Amino acid sequence: MTELEPGDDGAGDFAAVAYREEDYWDVDLLPVALTEDLKGLLHALRQQPSISGAIGLVSVGDDFFLVVRVYGRDDVSIFLSDVTASVDWPVARQVLEHLEIDQPDEDDLDQVLPAGDLSILADLGLDEMELGALAGDLDLYPDEVLASIAERLGFQQAFQRALDGMG
Repeated sequence: MTELEPGDDGAGDFAAVAYREEDYWDVDLLPVALTEDLKGLLHALRQQPSISGAIGLVSVGDDFFLVVRVYGRDDVSIFLSDVTASVDWPVARQVLEHLEIDQPDEDDLDQVLPAGDLSILADLGLDEMELGALAGDLDLYPDEVLASIAERLGFQQAFQRALDGMG
């Protein structure tokens, strides 16, 4: 496997922020460059006030996704759908560094294993088992898993509107 460079075709890559104001959810797209920069993503999420924390939804290639939740300045939870993505994708390596998890050994590259906080969305109705099952479903692309998460949490229409704005 070769590491993809920022100039490679990342046409399906996106980063979005979901946030709740009053009784409704809204979703906005973030700059696509944030699919490659965990620090930048965290900074962008911290800019969005929300009663249940800002939720970052990131799809990278056909390979993996991130769910990042930020409450205030210092409370950050991250879920990475596949640790083996860290071999090819810098942002996945940044996540593992943030989580203080070692990159997988060559022997472990044939398994899809999530990392991080499986309970990241449990208080919103998506429990650990369901998130783990979604992450492990190899028939779904990362954007499809994120759409399913958005549906389960109640902001699928806002999520779809944001994605439709990608052009």
